[in-house]
Amino acid sequence: MLDPATLTLEVLDAARRRSGRLLASAGFGPRTTPSEVQEVAPGVRLHCYPAAEGAGPPVLLVPAPIKRSYLWDLEPEISVVAHAARRGLRPHLVEWTDVPPDDPADGLDHYADTLLLACLDAVTHRTGARQVAVAGHSLGGTLAALFAARRPDRVAALAVLEAPLRFGADAGSFTPFIAATPAAALAHLARGGVPGSFLDVVSATADPREFVVEPRLDLMRSASDATALHTHLRVLRWASDEFRMPAALFRDVVERLYRNDEFARGTLPLTGAVVGPSALTMPLTTVFAPGSAVIPPSSVVPVHDAAVSDDRLLLEYHGDVGVALQHVGVLVGRKAHRDLWPRILDRLARIGGGA
Repeated sequence: MLDPATLTLEVLDAARRRSGRLLASAGFGPRTTPSEVQEVAPGVRLHCYPAAEGAGPPVLLVPAPIKRSYLWDLEPEISVVAHAARRGLRPHLVEWTDVPPDDPADGLDHYADTLLLACLDAVTHRTGARQVAVAGHSLGGTLAALFAARRPDRVAALAVLEAPLRFGADAGSFTPFIAATPAAALAHLARGGVPGSFLDVVSATADPREFVVEPRLDLMRSASDATALHTHLRVLRWASDEFRMPAALFRDVVERLYRNDEFARGTLPLTGAVVGPSALTMPLTTVFAPGSAVIPPSSVVPVHDAAVSDDRLLLEYHGDVGVALQHVGVLVGRKAHRDLWPRILDRLARIGGGA
């Protein structure tokens, strides 16, 4: 029998899924680019997109392992996938899938190395490029950075987009919230995988301005702009379409990153190696939002500065209208696609796909 807390989260999850289906039935589902889907391994599949004749190097796009991947391809005008293809890259989008609950293998090692390595090997097999450019957003950007540090010889270039890389008292509103929560309570809630509604409650509690107030303000700002309003509603549909985060991955992220900050300290053990910023030797592009309380500059810039790459670019994202959640605006904002993505993708096209 479910305990009251778990039952409440299950009810919230069901309500969120119903809300998402209503938005989709009203025409606000994703308008994605046709792709060939390759089953890579349990827990992950790969969306491979048709390449134009003479297309340039491949790029592997890594979403957070708690939401559906189509945010990278929400609609043609603001699709990272479509934009990358137009700039001459061959995009491949990771799609995380549901896994059996409480699988002890599904921890940080599995997601930040084993599964991403399987995806990269699949891209290599399809394209012939031994090295592949990698870009990740949010926790997907964290995983991408960990993977690049573990496999620097396989990553031609790295782009991390509003991804937490350093965790400490001054490194974002999530860190003190998690630090103040007893480990036993978090472990209890993680049993069987962490419900999406739990992560939403944590987000709203840790930073109500970003996750509660700002979406309402963005809806009002979008009301007079049909394009912005439609994007806002598509983002809301995506936000209600999460799946459970594997319990082992959740525990590792909480303990090894949020509580112990092992990657920024250079002490993170990952599949037999110890990794940190000093292993980021490839060209690095980092995007952060100066005004964010969720992933502030202090959670991003110190690791960017500590990377040993001699080709680094730090870009600021200042928000957009019609994105619902500013944290995802770097992927779906019109200004982001106008001002940031040409620079990011041109760098990846220029230095990606090494032999």
